[in-house]
Amino acid sequence: MNDRAVELLEQYDIEVLRTRKGRGAILCETDQGCLILKEYNGNSEKIALQNRLLQQIAKSGTICAEQIIPTREGALYVQDAEGTGYILKTWTDGRECNIFDRGECCSAVRLLAQLHRYMKLPADTPDLPPVFCPEKEYEKHNRELKRVKKYLKQKGQKTWFEISLFNSFDYFLEQALAVTEEWREYSNALGTAAAELEAGKVTFCHGDYQYHNILRQNDGWFLVNFEKCLPDDPIRDLYLLLRKLLEKGNWSVSLGSELLEAYRQQSPLAAVSEIDLYYRLAYPEKFWKIVNFYYNSGKAWIPGRNQEKLEKLITQEKEKQYFLDEVFRDVSHMRK
Repeated sequence: MNDRAVELLEQYDIEVLRTRKGRGAILCETDQGCLILKEYNGNSEKIALQNRLLQQIAKSGTICAEQIIPTREGALYVQDAEGTGYILKTWTDGRECNIFDRGECCSAVRLLAQLHRYMKLPADTPDLPPVFCPEKEYEKHNRELKRVKKYLKQKGQKTWFEISLFNSFDYFLEQALAVTEEWREYSNALGTAAAELEAGKVTFCHGDYQYHNILRQNDGWFLVNFEKCLPDDPIRDLYLLLRKLLEKGNWSVSLGSELLEAYRQQSPLAAVSEIDLYYRLAYPEKFWKIVNFYYNSGKAWIPGRNQEKLEKLITQEKEKQYFLDEVFRDVSHMRK
């Protein structure tokens, strides 16, 4: 981040005591506590919705989450001379959630269930974006996968990574197409049920609920980085956190069951939500991510990390399918 961004702090009604660089941000010690200045790539409508959700969370008095600091003029973000946007938010020096501590992971899941209670806005709220549609997203991913498969097939001399990727392509592409088709069969029922459950309300998700954004303080948790919030089933957040933790835990059935039970203790899952979660987990998103990163990056030199990720994905596939069949036994029977 450009040091000149610090000059933007003059637009805020705060006294800056000192600043230091963080990861892609500037941490500020001020008379109002620890704040963080980060780049912001969204628009005014998006940040207004984000601010409204964060204020609702604050009013709940039960969850500690970041708050956006407005300028003296009431603006929620500022721009430098080059038009780059910046947002100033409250911050804490807490550590990230420990992914190897089951107790902390279960606490993070229970916190998520509580968070979703305060992530609802009236359906007539101005400038609401459309509700996310998983099957359309999967269809887009599938087109990209087909494009890359064709590219690899036509490519002459291949690296070891490209050979490994191509050899595993048919399996994961067929899986992606099958999951998308099965999801489509349930999409209408899922949408109707969601509408009936939350008539007149639109539920937002954090959008990036993973351990990096769940910070541990001495007196509890502090949630950060709501910039990716969007209207979707709350299962979106649960899916992301589960996938991240299960990939680290080699798709442990006991870990997954414990995490799901922790969520259900705070917020029982409807049948349609169970189906939603199953198909989001079943779709080979990790494979798509590896393919997408490869195809959209320079191919003259392919990082060794790409090969490691692919090998780990292939190695864990058997465990993943066993996990899905065991933990979502009723749903997996419905696909046959």
